[in-house]
Amino acid sequence: MNTHVSHTRPVNRPWLVLAGLALGVTVTNGFARFAYGLLLPAMKSELGWTYAQSGWLNTANALGYVIGAVITMLLIRRVSPARLFAFGLTTTTLSLLATGLEGALWWQTVWRILAGLFGAMSFATAGALAAGLFRDDPRSNALAIAILFGSGGGLGIMLAGAALPLMLDTFGNGAWLWGWIVIGGISLSFLPLGLWSAFQMRAPPLGRVSTAPLPLRAMLPEIGGYAGFGLGYIVYLTFLSAWMTEQAASAGFIALVWVILGLSILVSPLVWRPVLARHASGLPLALILTGIATGSALPVVLPGGPVLLVSAVVFGLSVFMSPGAVTNFARQNLPPESWGKAISLFTVVFAVAQTIGPYGAGLLGDLFGNIGISLAAAAGILLAGAALALLQRPLKRDA
Repeated sequence: MNTHVSHTRPVNRPWLVLAGLALGVTVTNGFARFAYGLLLPAMKSELGWTYAQSGWLNTANALGYVIGAVITMLLIRRVSPARLFAFGLTTTTLSLLATGLEGALWWQTVWRILAGLFGAMSFATAGALAAGLFRDDPRSNALAIAILFGSGGGLGIMLAGAALPLMLDTFGNGAWLWGWIVIGGISLSFLPLGLWSAFQMRAPPLGRVSTAPLPLRAMLPEIGGYAGFGLGYIVYLTFLSAWMTEQAASAGFIALVWVILGLSILVSPLVWRPVLARHASGLPLALILTGIATGSALPVVLPGGPVLLVSAVVFGLSVFMSPGAVTNFARQNLPPESWGKAISLFTVVFAVAQTIGPYGAGLLGDLFGNIGISLAAAAGILLAGAALALLQRPLKRDA
């Protein structure tokens, strides 16, 4: 029973292991959560859905994510992160393939919920596995975690953005079911390296964590800011393509915007790393939320092609850095034994908030007959979150 020895032994080929973990995030985040926004215009048109029905499917996915995040919190004390990651990645891939088999709203709802649930299990453990790759090298460790979340999500958005709009333009809106099967097929090709990577890591279950309560009152501005992130960011990624389709954007231009969005996400860790390292307050989260709000509002305030490209860059450079900001806040302000509990709390707050966003935005779009109103409202919520985060002071660390 030498779990201690296996837990600390060096990992062979750590960067290749990281690549496999990042491909897992590509499947669970880039594909399972965000590719829906690219298929939504075709699904809405073919199936005659309202904006609220369209938004419901991403709310269903987010509900699954909440359930998955809670299940993972309960299981991670008894089941190794590697096994949870591998199970989540395999079942998310199967869920994506199943989504392409039937168009009925109930079928789509079931598989969107399951893709969220299984995806959360894999996504929540990916960070724990990556954190074990460079235990004695803090700089490489920070870079590995930034690459994991930035590259994984960014690559998924780039691949889906490059392929799906052009495919639908070529074969017609009725090909949206094949879009899911294509995404599932790509995920299947990522599975071998992802599973190999998980089982290079011999981390045991996490066992006991600190029983000391978190200073919740002192953390409220950061928690409130992060809730604003969950509510607001998902609207852009759900409805951007639908809004561009309404503005008569070509398939090639929609693809270009999404590829630039994915590229911006890929490089975002390099842009924000100095800011995250320098501040223990809520300032990094406030700046990031302001960037996401600006990216969300730009297409509505200044409609037109070039502005959409700028919007994609600004949004992409900011959106995946919010989890990094709250992780960094926890690491700088709390003792190590409280990090896991704090990050779990932030994850649940975010997960609950993002369930409300897409359906609420869809209702608003139906009410005004214009989904652009919802993008503007999301920007307002994100700015309110930024104002809250700005009130967050560094916590006083008692010895």
